[in-house]
Amino acid sequence: MWVYEKKLQYPVKVRECNPRLAKYLIEQYGGADGELAAALRYLNQRYTIPDKVIGLLTDIGTEEFAHLEMIATMIYKLTKDATPQQMAAAGLGDHYANHDSALFYHDAAGNPFTATYIQAKGDPIADLYEDIAAEEKARATYQWLIDISDDPDINDSLRFLREREIIHSMRFREAVEILKEEKGKKKFF
Repeated sequence: MWVYEKKLQYPVKVRECNPRLAKYLIEQYGGADGELAAALRYLNQRYTIPDKVIGLLTDIGTEEFAHLEMIATMIYKLTKDATPQQMAAAGLGDHYANHDSALFYHDAAGNPFTATYIQAKGDPIADLYEDIAAEEKARATYQWLIDISDDPDINDSLRFLREREIIHSMRFREAVEILKEEKGKKKFF
């Protein structure tokens, strides 16, 4: 079922050690609107969605894992050479005290990842609107990360991720229309 290519979906380059920027990127790693929450949400929702759009949720859910890998790579590269003092100065002292430089699923404020981030109502239209909102929130977060970053290489990767969120939102909007059209069709037995 899976084919894993040992390369990122899009290249991740980092110019210099920057734990402050890594602290903010952690939001997309373990935050409520981050890549892990999105991947788990879509792959979970696919079990109660009509057959016509199951593939879409599977495709986007697995792509979100590729985005998670990109974010993890950015965070790792931004912190791998950081001293404990640099981590503390960047606001990652608590993280360092608990995890050293290991990645851990939490948001930029240090709140741990929770299953409450993964929404599933069981109503296909409600779930797809939730997915559209999730993609738009992720898009906004990527834009804000670009706004506060001064690393052109990181910004290049963040722009790629932002654009993928826009595409995902559009695809979910198309899925809503497909399901609305299906719902309105007369059924003959």
